[in-house]
Amino acid sequence: MIILRPYATEDLPELIRLFRNTVHSVCAADYTREQLNVWAPQTVDTAEWNARSLRTHTLIAEQENTIVGFSNMDETGYLDMLYVHCHFLRQGIARRLVAALEQAVPSSQYTAYVSETALPFFQRAGYVLVRENSVTRNGVSLRNYEMKKYIV
Repeated sequence: MIILRPYATEDLPELIRLFRNTVHSVCAADYTREQLNVWAPQTVDTAEWNARSLRTHTLIAEQENTIVGFSNMDETGYLDMLYVHCHFLRQGIARRLVAALEQAVPSSQYTAYVSETALPFFQRAGYVLVRENSVTRNGVSLRNYEMKKYIV
C-alpha cells in the first residue's frame, strides 16, 4: 500500500538517491549519458535541495517505510520535481502525487517543465504543451517542455 506524506529533512539522502537512479535508468532512452550526468550528477547541493523541499509542498510516496517517489510544488502552482522509483512505475504513484499537490495548491493553472520521458504522463494528466525548451547545464544542452494545466 502506497501512502503519501509530507517531506521531512531526514528523507533527503533517499530522495537524492531516488532522483539520481531514476534519471539514469528511466530517462536513458531519451537522453545521452552526458546529458544524464549533468541533469543528475553524482553530487548535488544538499543544503539547496533541503531548503527547496522545505519551502515548497513536497510529498513523499512511501511503501512499507521505503520511499518510492516524490514531488513538489510551490505556491504559484509550479510543479518542480516528480520522480518515481524505476521499479514502481505505472502504478499510479505519479498521478497520485500530482493530484495531491494540485489539491494542496489551488490555482487557475499549473506549470511544469518536463523531460522527454515524462511528456506522455503529463499529457495524460491534462497538461498541454506550451513550448519546447533547451536548457544548458555545464555546457551540455538538454531538451525539455513547458507544460500547463488550466483549471476552468
